[in-house]
Amino acid sequence: MKKLFITLAKGFVAQICYPYKINPTHMNDYTIPANTHIGHVHLKVANLERALAFYTDLLGFEITTMYGDQAAFISAGGYHHHIGLNTWHSKDAPPASPRGVGLYHTAIVYPTRKDLAQIFDRLRKANYPLTGASDHGVSEAIYLDDPDGNGVELYWDRPKELWPQKEDGSLEMYTRPIDLTSLLNELTV
Repeated sequence: MKKLFITLAKGFVAQICYPYKINPTHMNDYTIPANTHIGHVHLKVANLERALAFYTDLLGFEITTMYGDQAAFISAGGYHHHIGLNTWHSKDAPPASPRGVGLYHTAIVYPTRKDLAQIFDRLRKANYPLTGASDHGVSEAIYLDDPDGNGVELYWDRPKELWPQKEDGSLEMYTRPIDLTSLLNELTV
């Protein structure tokens, strides 16, 4: 077992042992706060310029700061960053193996179905290849890969009161074909 010691603020030292084994008897008394959310994702990319062209030029994110020519933070709506992109350990590297462990995809939620229709139409007009499109009951989603092979999900959530439920009250999520014609019709409303 490997041991890692980390010095924290005010001289406190934390010891982390790998592989870490969770003791389930001590884990039943905590629930993460309901307003907790994922703040950002930080992706290793092979080519920063190419990644920025995808995330800013195609998807419309804005650059909030650059770290020289090695990293960039991008966001929607002026947040400090939703996505970090860097080449610190990945410059000119090949994509990660799809059969290996790691991030399956980054999911970007759009405020409305019309907003999802707009980005779908933009991708369609740019002839950008999609890897899938699904209706999940609780949401509708479009899937694609960024230039480094990182999976990207673009989706909108249906209102919570419309989420399908099973008889026991749990969510009834599924993967069905999305009606892309209906989605594009949002642009004419």
